[in-house]
Amino acid sequence: MISDKLIEKHQHLFDIDANLNRLVKKIELLNYINPLNIESEKKQFFASKYQYEPQFKYPKIKFNGYKLHRLFFSQRLERIENDIIRKLYEDVIYEYSGLIECIETINLGRKFYFNSLKSFGTPTERDIENAKFILRFDDGDFDEDMLPMYTVEEAKAFFEDYSKRYDFEYNLKFSTNISAAAMVQNNSQTLLLRKNHKFSLNQLKVLTNHEIGVHMVTTFNAINQPLKIFSNGFPNNVETQEGLAVYSEYMSGCLTIERLKELAYRVIAVDTLNKGYNFSDTFDLLYNQYKLNRNKAFTITLRVHRGGGFTKDHLYLSGINKVYKYAKEDGDLDILLTGKVSLEYKDSILELQKLGLAHTSKYYTDSYLTNDNSNKNLDFILKSLK
Repeated sequence: MISDKLIEKHQHLFDIDANLNRLVKKIELLNYINPLNIESEKKQFFASKYQYEPQFKYPKIKFNGYKLHRLFFSQRLERIENDIIRKLYEDVIYEYSGLIECIETINLGRKFYFNSLKSFGTPTERDIENAKFILRFDDGDFDEDMLPMYTVEEAKAFFEDYSKRYDFEYNLKFSTNISAAAMVQNNSQTLLLRKNHKFSLNQLKVLTNHEIGVHMVTTFNAINQPLKIFSNGFPNNVETQEGLAVYSEYMSGCLTIERLKELAYRVIAVDTLNKGYNFSDTFDLLYNQYKLNRNKAFTITLRVHRGGGFTKDHLYLSGINKVYKYAKEDGDLDILLTGKVSLEYKDSILELQKLGLAHTSKYYTDSYLTNDNSNKNLDFILKSLK
């Protein structure tokens, strides 16, 4: 909590922050980008010998984009006296405006792709080189921890047991309409598990450290902040948040070369959008050239082609690269766990903390404290990334 006196002193900032909070609640991108008919389209795609172009359906939009744009840009930011904080809120408004454009153009082909580029970028040559470097390594010896043998009910029990180490409560639900095995919905503090998925023991370790150890930790740290911007997200927070989440996998000792290669395949798949590949082209590259099994190839292809070309997935690899280097240089990870924040705005967070307008993290990722990583090959790979 902060004092009424401090709120009064920065009343304009709190008013703008509250206005943005009301507006941004309507534009949670992940509520719109996941197709409603994944399983039926997957069956048809496989039945066609991988030639059919899936026709995905998406949730209906529940807002007027033009009105929302107008309301975002009508905020009186000149009333925020602090230059650093005012610039942060300017960048935030442009970021949220870009998300509106993304949602409005879902399923409109290249229109969505170009809006996705504005919000999430695309792999650089360096990113692609890093991905190809990772793909040169063998996955390692077979480990029965990698066998998919746990039902979603057993996964639920595993998540609940893991979560006892954190003093917060969240909702846990099953869903058939997500492309990932698990996903956190930030605005409702809900963890979704894919209903028809079979989990391996290692995947359960990965997902608990990734989804609960970071995404839920930053969700609840954000709730503890005086300003709602920490919950709604800083610009480019996806790269930092996913980097932190994969770093938690690494520090907990459950990151594998196979998992790192999956992030590399995502970079390769996102790059195919830039080359104009359709769904079956990208699938063919992963399935026939890279020899992924067809379910994994389908999932990665779906993730990048949903909406019309979703480029977000390349940020996991660049994110772990940046967070790993930052941590090895003794960077303060607490700052990056304060909410849905990004590494580029570290100085803005420090400024807010200095003024008493932001708190340090109430919850801290436990794997960062215990450091159970012992894989020398992973160390070598992460150190070698450009």
